[in-house]
Amino acid sequence: MSGMTDPIYLDNNATTRLAPEALAEMLPWLGDQFGNAGSAHALGRLAEGAVVVARERASALLGCAPAELVFNGGGTEGINHAFRGVFEAFPAKRHFVTTAVEHSAVLAVADDLRRRGAEVTVLGVDGEGRLDLAGLEAALRPDTALVSLMAANNETGVIFPLEEAARLVKGRGVLLHVDATQALGKVPFDAGRLGADLASFSAHKFHGPKGVGGLFIRRGLRLRPFMTGGGQERGRRGGTLNVPGIVGLGKAAELALAHLPAMAEVAARRDRLEAAVLGGIPGTRVNGAGAPRVPNTSMVSFRDVEGEAVLLRLDQAGICVSTGSACTTGQREPSHVLRAMGVPPAEAMGSVRFSLSRYTTDAEIARVLETLPAILDELRAQGPLGRR
Repeated sequence: MSGMTDPIYLDNNATTRLAPEALAEMLPWLGDQFGNAGSAHALGRLAEGAVVVARERASALLGCAPAELVFNGGGTEGINHAFRGVFEAFPAKRHFVTTAVEHSAVLAVADDLRRRGAEVTVLGVDGEGRLDLAGLEAALRPDTALVSLMAANNETGVIFPLEEAARLVKGRGVLLHVDATQALGKVPFDAGRLGADLASFSAHKFHGPKGVGGLFIRRGLRLRPFMTGGGQERGRRGGTLNVPGIVGLGKAAELALAHLPAMAEVAARRDRLEAAVLGGIPGTRVNGAGAPRVPNTSMVSFRDVEGEAVLLRLDQAGICVSTGSACTTGQREPSHVLRAMGVPPAEAMGSVRFSLSRYTTDAEIARVLETLPAILDELRAQGPLGRR
Protein backbone atom coordinates (compact mmCIF):
# COMPACT_ATOMS: atom_id res chain seq x y z
CA MET A 1 0.00 0.00 0.00
CA SER A 2 2.71 2.41 -1.13
CA GLY A 3 4.30 2.41 2.32
CA MET A 4 1.48 4.30 3.98
CA THR A 5 1.34 3.70 7.71
CA ASP A 6 -2.18 4.97 8.35
CA PRO A 7 -4.50 3.76 5.59
CA ILE A 8 -8.07 4.89 5.22
CA TYR A 9 -10.18 1.80 5.76
CA LEU A 10 -13.53 1.76 3.94
CA ASP A 11 -14.02 -1.99 3.66
CA ASN A 12 -15.95 -2.54 6.88
CA ASN A 13 -18.53 -4.87 5.33
CA ALA A 14 -15.66 -7.32 4.78
CA THR A 15 -14.34 -6.99 8.30
CA THR A 16 -13.95 -4.33 10.97
CA ARG A 17 -11.10 -3.31 13.20
CA LEU A 18 -11.23 -4.90 16.63
CA ALA A 19 -12.54 -2.40 19.15
CA PRO A 20 -9.76 -1.54 21.63
CA GLU A 21 -12.16 -2.16 24.52
CA ALA A 22 -12.90 -5.65 23.20
CA LEU A 23 -9.19 -6.41 22.82
CA ALA A 24 -8.54 -5.26 26.38
CA GLU A 25 -11.18 -7.63 27.74
CA MET A 26 -9.85 -10.52 25.66
CA LEU A 27 -6.22 -10.29 26.75
CA PRO A 28 -6.53 -11.84 30.23
CA TRP A 29 -8.25 -14.89 28.71
CA LEU A 30 -5.27 -15.33 26.40
CA GLY A 31 -2.92 -15.22 29.40
CA ASP A 32 -3.30 -16.18 33.02
CA GLN A 33 -7.05 -16.82 32.86
CA PHE A 34 -6.72 -19.76 30.51
CA GLY A 35 -9.24 -22.15 32.04
CA ASN A 36 -11.70 -24.30 30.11
CA ALA A 37 -15.25 -23.04 30.59
CA GLY A 38 -16.36 -26.64 31.02
CA SER A 39 -14.03 -27.37 33.94
CA ALA A 40 -15.28 -27.46 37.53
CA HIS A 41 -12.22 -25.87 39.20
CA ALA A 42 -11.69 -22.19 39.92
CA LEU A 43 -10.11 -21.28 36.57
CA GLY A 44 -12.89 -23.10 34.74
CA ARG A 45 -15.57 -21.33 36.76
CA LEU A 46 -13.97 -17.96 35.96
CA ALA A 47 -14.08 -18.78 32.26
CA GLU A 48 -17.67 -19.98 32.49
CA GLY A 49 -18.63 -16.73 34.21
CA ALA A 50 -17.03 -14.71 31.43
CA VAL A 51 -19.00 -16.67 28.83
CA VAL A 52 -22.23 -16.01 30.76
CA VAL A 53 -21.57 -12.26 30.70
CA ALA A 54 -20.76 -12.36 26.98
CA ARG A 55 -23.91 -14.33 26.25
CA GLU A 56 -26.02 -11.73 28.02
CA ARG A 57 -24.36 -8.90 26.10
CA ALA A 58 -24.71 -10.63 22.74
CA SER A 59 -28.32 -11.62 23.30
CA ALA A 60 -29.18 -7.99 24.11
CA LEU A 61 -27.84 -6.93 20.71
CA LEU A 62 -29.63 -9.79 18.95
CA GLY A 63 -32.94 -9.44 20.77
CA CYS A 64 -33.20 -12.92 22.25
CA ALA A 65 -32.92 -14.78 25.53
CA PRO A 66 -29.34 -15.78 26.47
CA ALA A 67 -30.30 -19.46 26.41
CA GLU A 68 -31.37 -19.12 22.75
CA LEU A 69 -27.87 -18.14 21.61
CA VAL A 70 -25.34 -20.72 20.44
CA PHE A 71 -21.75 -19.50 20.13
CA ASN A 72 -19.93 -20.81 17.07
CA GLY A 73 -17.22 -20.01 14.52
CA GLY A 74 -19.14 -17.28 12.68
CA GLY A 75 -21.87 -16.51 10.18
CA THR A 76 -21.04 -19.22 7.65
CA GLU A 77 -21.20 -21.90 10.34
CA GLY A 78 -24.47 -20.49 11.62
CA ILE A 79 -25.97 -20.54 8.12
CA ASN A 80 -24.89 -24.14 7.63
CA HIS A 81 -26.27 -25.11 11.04
CA ALA A 82 -29.63 -23.48 10.26
CA PHE A 83 -30.08 -25.03 6.81
CA ARG A 84 -28.69 -28.46 7.56
CA GLY A 85 -30.35 -28.63 10.95
CA VAL A 86 -33.78 -27.92 9.45
CA PHE A 87 -33.15 -30.31 6.55
CA GLU A 88 -32.40 -33.14 8.96
CA ALA A 89 -35.07 -32.28 11.53
CA PHE A 90 -37.99 -32.11 9.11
CA PRO A 91 -37.58 -34.88 6.51
CA ALA A 92 -41.17 -34.49 5.28
CA LYS A 93 -40.45 -30.92 4.16
CA ARG A 94 -37.93 -30.58 1.40
CA HIS A 95 -38.66 -27.10 0.01
CA PHE A 96 -36.43 -24.12 0.86
CA VAL A 97 -36.83 -20.48 -0.17
CA THR A 98 -34.14 -17.81 -0.38
CA THR A 99 -33.17 -14.91 -2.66
CA ALA A 100 -30.77 -14.32 -5.52
CA VAL A 101 -28.83 -11.65 -3.61
CA GLU A 102 -27.94 -13.66 -0.50
CA HIS A 103 -24.39 -14.10 0.67
CA SER A 104 -22.53 -16.88 -1.12
CA ALA A 105 -22.61 -18.98 2.07
CA VAL A 106 -26.41 -19.19 1.82
CA LEU A 107 -26.41 -19.91 -1.90
CA ALA A 108 -23.72 -22.57 -1.51
CA VAL A 109 -25.49 -24.52 1.23
CA ALA A 110 -28.77 -24.24 -0.68
CA ASP A 111 -27.06 -25.75 -3.72
CA ASP A 112 -25.68 -28.54 -1.55
CA LEU A 113 -29.11 -29.38 -0.15
CA ARG A 114 -30.51 -29.34 -3.68
CA ARG A 115 -28.03 -32.06 -4.56
CA ARG A 116 -29.28 -34.01 -1.54
CA GLY A 117 -32.89 -33.89 -2.71
CA ALA A 118 -34.19 -30.51 -1.60
CA GLU A 119 -36.05 -28.13 -3.90
CA VAL A 120 -34.92 -24.53 -3.65
CA THR A 121 -36.89 -21.50 -4.83
CA VAL A 122 -34.68 -18.47 -5.42
CA LEU A 123 -36.58 -15.18 -5.35
CA GLY A 124 -35.57 -12.20 -7.43
CA VAL A 125 -35.29 -8.53 -6.52
CA ASP A 126 -36.10 -5.32 -8.36
CA GLY A 127 -33.62 -2.83 -9.81
CA GLU A 128 -33.01 -1.29 -6.39
CA GLY A 129 -32.44 -4.65 -4.72
CA ARG A 130 -35.83 -4.72 -2.99
CA LEU A 131 -37.46 -8.03 -2.13
CA ASP A 132 -40.66 -8.99 -3.98
CA LEU A 133 -43.03 -9.75 -1.11
CA ALA A 134 -45.73 -11.00 -3.46
CA GLY A 135 -43.22 -13.42 -4.92
CA LEU A 136 -42.30 -14.58 -1.44
CA GLU A 137 -45.93 -15.24 -0.54
CA ALA A 138 -46.49 -17.14 -3.78
CA ALA A 139 -43.43 -19.30 -3.16
CA LEU A 140 -44.64 -20.66 0.19
CA ARG A 141 -45.96 -24.22 0.06
CA PRO A 142 -47.17 -26.83 2.55
CA ASP A 143 -43.80 -28.59 2.23
CA THR A 144 -41.72 -25.42 2.68
CA ALA A 145 -39.29 -26.12 5.51
CA LEU A 146 -37.36 -22.85 5.70
CA VAL A 147 -37.24 -19.34 4.31
CA SER A 148 -33.82 -17.67 4.58
CA LEU A 149 -33.56 -13.90 4.11
CA MET A 150 -30.72 -11.49 4.75
CA ALA A 151 -31.43 -8.51 6.98
CA ALA A 152 -29.15 -6.29 4.89
CA ASN A 153 -27.19 -6.92 1.73
CA ASN A 154 -23.43 -7.10 2.11
CA GLU A 155 -22.75 -5.36 -1.23
CA THR A 156 -25.42 -2.68 -1.57
CA GLY A 157 -26.54 -2.32 2.04
CA VAL A 158 -30.20 -2.68 0.98
CA ILE A 159 -32.42 -3.64 3.92
CA PHE A 160 -35.09 -6.27 3.39
CA PRO A 161 -38.61 -5.65 4.82
CA LEU A 162 -38.24 -8.36 7.42
CA GLU A 163 -41.31 -7.52 9.47
CA GLU A 164 -43.63 -7.87 6.50
CA ALA A 165 -41.79 -10.95 5.28
CA ALA A 166 -41.93 -12.57 8.72
CA ARG A 167 -45.70 -12.06 8.90
CA LEU A 168 -46.12 -13.85 5.58
CA VAL A 169 -43.76 -16.68 6.47
CA LYS A 170 -44.95 -17.26 10.03
CA GLY A 171 -48.58 -16.95 8.94
CA ARG A 172 -48.02 -20.07 6.86
CA GLY A 173 -46.27 -21.96 9.64
CA VAL A 174 -42.88 -21.90 7.93
CA LEU A 175 -39.55 -21.49 9.72
CA LEU A 176 -37.63 -18.25 9.13
CA HIS A 177 -33.84 -17.86 9.18
CA VAL A 178 -32.38 -14.35 9.06
CA ASP A 179 -28.80 -13.70 8.05
CA ALA A 180 -28.23 -10.76 10.38
CA THR A 181 -24.52 -10.47 9.67
CA GLN A 182 -24.58 -7.07 7.97
CA ALA A 183 -27.31 -5.57 10.17
CA LEU A 184 -26.06 -5.98 13.73
CA GLY A 185 -24.43 -2.84 15.01
CA LYS A 186 -25.76 -0.78 12.09
CA VAL A 187 -29.54 -0.84 12.59
CA PRO A 188 -31.72 -2.09 15.46
CA PHE A 189 -32.43 -5.80 15.30
CA ASP A 190 -34.77 -7.83 17.49
CA ALA A 191 -35.03 -11.51 16.61
CA GLY A 192 -37.67 -12.15 19.25
CA ARG A 193 -39.99 -9.33 18.24
CA LEU A 194 -39.50 -10.20 14.59
CA GLY A 195 -40.63 -13.75 15.18
CA ALA A 196 -37.57 -15.30 13.56
CA ASP A 197 -36.75 -18.90 14.34
CA LEU A 198 -33.05 -18.68 13.50
CA ALA A 199 -30.59 -15.81 13.03
CA SER A 200 -26.87 -15.99 12.29
CA PHE A 201 -24.08 -13.44 12.70
CA SER A 202 -20.32 -12.88 12.92
CA ALA A 203 -18.51 -10.82 15.56
CA HIS A 204 -15.95 -9.37 13.16
CA LYS A 205 -18.64 -7.36 11.36
CA PHE A 206 -19.24 -5.18 14.46
CA HIS A 207 -15.69 -4.67 15.76
CA GLY A 208 -15.34 -8.03 17.45
CA PRO A 209 -12.72 -10.71 16.77
CA LYS A 210 -12.66 -12.97 13.72
CA GLY A 211 -13.56 -16.63 13.91
CA VAL A 212 -16.42 -16.31 16.39
CA GLY A 213 -20.12 -15.65 16.00
CA GLY A 214 -23.46 -17.04 16.97
CA LEU A 215 -26.73 -18.61 15.94
CA PHE A 216 -30.04 -17.70 17.55
CA ILE A 217 -32.26 -20.77 17.84
CA ARG A 218 -35.76 -19.95 19.04
CA ARG A 219 -36.71 -21.66 22.26
CA GLY A 220 -38.62 -24.85 21.48
CA LEU A 221 -37.05 -25.39 18.04
CA ARG A 222 -34.99 -28.55 18.18
CA LEU A 223 -32.31 -29.08 15.57
CA ARG A 224 -29.65 -31.74 15.43
CA PRO A 225 -26.34 -30.37 16.69
CA PHE A 226 -24.08 -28.96 14.02
CA MET A 227 -21.15 -30.74 15.66
CA THR A 228 -21.44 -33.55 18.15
CA GLY A 229 -18.93 -33.64 20.94
CA GLY A 230 -18.83 -32.98 24.64
CA GLY A 231 -22.31 -31.52 24.92
CA GLN A 232 -21.29 -27.86 24.99
CA GLU A 233 -23.85 -25.16 24.22
CA ARG A 234 -26.69 -27.26 25.64
CA GLY A 235 -25.77 -30.06 23.28
CA ARG A 236 -26.29 -27.90 20.20
CA ARG A 237 -22.65 -27.33 19.22
CA GLY A 238 -19.89 -29.54 20.54
CA GLY A 239 -16.36 -28.35 21.11
CA THR A 240 -14.39 -26.41 23.70
CA LEU A 241 -15.61 -22.82 23.84
CA ASN A 242 -13.37 -20.11 22.42
CA VAL A 243 -13.41 -18.08 25.61
CA PRO A 244 -11.21 -15.15 24.46
CA GLY A 245 -13.19 -14.83 21.23
CA ILE A 246 -16.53 -15.05 23.00
CA VAL A 247 -15.44 -12.43 25.54
CA GLY A 248 -14.42 -10.13 22.68
CA LEU A 249 -17.72 -10.78 20.90
CA GLY A 250 -19.65 -9.91 24.04
CA LYS A 251 -17.85 -6.62 24.61
CA ALA A 252 -18.15 -5.70 20.93
CA ALA A 253 -21.88 -6.44 21.08
CA GLU A 254 -22.27 -4.21 24.14
CA LEU A 255 -20.44 -1.39 22.36
CA ALA A 256 -22.39 -1.88 19.13
CA LEU A 257 -25.70 -1.57 20.96
CA ALA A 258 -24.53 1.55 22.80
CA HIS A 259 -23.30 3.17 19.57
CA LEU A 260 -26.42 2.53 17.49
CA PRO A 261 -27.62 6.16 17.86
CA ALA A 262 -24.25 7.35 16.52
CA MET A 263 -24.81 5.48 13.25
CA ALA A 264 -26.70 8.58 12.11
CA GLU A 265 -23.32 10.31 11.92
CA VAL A 266 -21.98 7.43 9.82
CA ALA A 267 -24.96 7.80 7.48
CA ALA A 268 -24.27 11.53 7.14
CA ARG A 269 -20.66 10.83 6.12
CA ARG A 270 -21.78 8.17 3.66
CA ASP A 271 -24.34 10.57 2.18
CA ARG A 272 -21.73 13.32 1.82
CA LEU A 273 -19.46 10.89 0.02
CA GLU A 274 -22.23 9.86 -2.36
CA ALA A 275 -23.41 13.40 -3.04
CA ALA A 276 -19.89 14.55 -3.89
CA VAL A 277 -19.22 11.55 -6.12
CA LEU A 278 -22.50 11.84 -7.98
CA GLY A 279 -22.18 15.61 -8.30
CA GLY A 280 -18.52 15.77 -9.20
CA ILE A 281 -17.75 12.64 -11.22
CA PRO A 282 -19.74 12.02 -14.41
CA GLY A 283 -21.02 8.57 -15.30
CA THR A 284 -21.72 7.36 -11.77
CA ARG A 285 -24.68 5.74 -10.03
CA VAL A 286 -25.31 4.39 -6.55
CA ASN A 287 -26.80 0.91 -6.62
CA GLY A 288 -29.75 0.46 -4.29
CA ALA A 289 -30.01 4.17 -3.47
CA GLY A 290 -33.78 4.06 -3.97
CA ALA A 291 -34.25 1.47 -1.22
CA PRO A 292 -33.73 1.60 2.54
CA ARG A 293 -30.07 0.86 3.30
CA VAL A 294 -27.85 0.38 6.30
CA PRO A 295 -26.13 3.68 7.11
CA ASN A 296 -22.56 2.73 6.27
CA THR A 297 -22.71 1.22 2.77
CA SER A 298 -22.41 2.69 -0.72
CA MET A 299 -21.99 0.58 -3.85
CA VAL A 300 -21.05 2.97 -6.67
CA SER A 301 -20.85 2.06 -10.35
CA PHE A 302 -18.40 4.03 -12.49
CA ARG A 303 -18.98 3.82 -16.23
CA ASP A 304 -16.07 3.16 -18.62
CA VAL A 305 -13.70 1.76 -15.99
CA GLU A 306 -13.21 -1.53 -14.20
CA GLY A 307 -13.90 -1.57 -10.50
CA GLU A 308 -10.79 -3.64 -9.93
CA ALA A 309 -8.67 -0.91 -11.50
CA VAL A 310 -10.24 1.73 -9.26
CA LEU A 311 -9.65 -0.49 -6.22
CA LEU A 312 -5.98 -0.97 -7.08
CA ARG A 313 -5.36 2.74 -7.63
CA LEU A 314 -7.11 3.64 -4.38
CA ASP A 315 -5.07 0.98 -2.61
CA GLN A 316 -1.89 2.58 -3.93
CA ALA A 317 -3.14 5.84 -2.43
CA GLY A 318 -3.67 4.18 0.96
CA ILE A 319 -7.45 3.82 0.69
CA CYS A 320 -9.00 0.38 1.28
CA VAL A 321 -12.26 -0.41 -0.52
CA SER A 322 -13.70 -3.48 -2.25
CA THR A 323 -15.03 -4.19 -5.69
CA GLY A 324 -18.46 -5.29 -6.79
CA SER A 325 -16.85 -7.82 -9.10
CA ALA A 326 -15.98 -11.35 -8.10
CA CYS A 327 -12.54 -11.66 -9.68
CA THR A 328 -10.47 -14.79 -9.70
CA THR A 329 -7.52 -15.83 -11.81
CA GLY A 330 -8.69 -16.44 -15.37
CA GLN A 331 -12.33 -15.67 -14.58
CA ARG A 332 -13.94 -12.29 -13.99
CA GLU A 333 -17.65 -11.69 -13.87
CA PRO A 334 -20.01 -9.13 -12.37
CA SER A 335 -21.30 -9.54 -8.84
CA HIS A 336 -24.28 -11.90 -8.56
CA VAL A 337 -26.05 -9.23 -6.51
CA LEU A 338 -25.79 -6.61 -9.22
CA ARG A 339 -26.73 -9.14 -11.88
CA ALA A 340 -29.87 -9.99 -9.93
CA MET A 341 -30.70 -6.27 -9.78
CA GLY A 342 -30.40 -6.01 -13.55
CA VAL A 343 -27.41 -3.67 -13.50
CA PRO A 344 -25.85 -3.65 -17.01
CA PRO A 345 -22.68 -5.78 -17.08
CA ALA A 346 -20.40 -2.86 -17.97
CA GLU A 347 -21.66 -0.85 -15.01
CA ALA A 348 -21.55 -3.86 -12.70
CA MET A 349 -17.92 -4.47 -13.60
CA GLY A 350 -17.17 -0.84 -12.74
CA SER A 351 -18.59 -1.05 -9.23
CA VAL A 352 -16.77 -0.20 -6.01
CA ARG A 353 -18.12 -0.62 -2.49
CA PHE A 354 -17.34 1.95 0.16
CA SER A 355 -18.30 0.69 3.62
CA LEU A 356 -17.74 2.97 6.61
CA SER A 357 -17.67 2.36 10.35
CA ARG A 358 -18.10 4.41 13.49
CA TYR A 359 -14.34 4.99 13.39
CA THR A 360 -14.47 6.67 9.95
CA THR A 361 -13.73 10.41 10.14
CA ASP A 362 -14.71 13.45 8.12
CA ALA A 363 -11.05 13.97 7.23
CA GLU A 364 -10.86 10.49 5.75
CA ILE A 365 -13.93 11.08 3.59
CA ALA A 366 -12.42 14.38 2.44
CA ARG A 367 -9.21 12.64 1.42
CA VAL A 368 -11.12 10.03 -0.57
CA LEU A 369 -12.96 12.80 -2.40
CA GLU A 370 -9.67 14.55 -3.12
CA THR A 371 -8.13 11.36 -4.51
CA LEU A 372 -10.93 9.64 -6.41
CA PRO A 373 -11.67 12.07 -9.29
CA ALA A 374 -8.10 12.08 -10.59
CA ILE A 375 -8.04 8.27 -10.52
CA LEU A 376 -11.23 8.10 -12.57
CA ASP A 377 -9.94 10.68 -15.05
CA GLU A 378 -6.69 8.78 -15.49
CA LEU A 379 -8.35 5.40 -15.97
CA ARG A 380 -10.92 6.72 -18.40
CA ALA A 381 -8.19 8.42 -20.43
CA GLN A 382 -6.51 5.03 -20.91
CA GLY A 383 -9.33 3.75 -23.09
CA PRO A 384 -12.25 1.34 -22.81
CA LEU A 385 -12.68 0.18 -19.22
CA GLY A 386 -9.25 1.49 -18.21
CA ARG A 387 -6.23 -0.67 -17.68
CA ARG A 388 -5.55 -2.50 -14.46
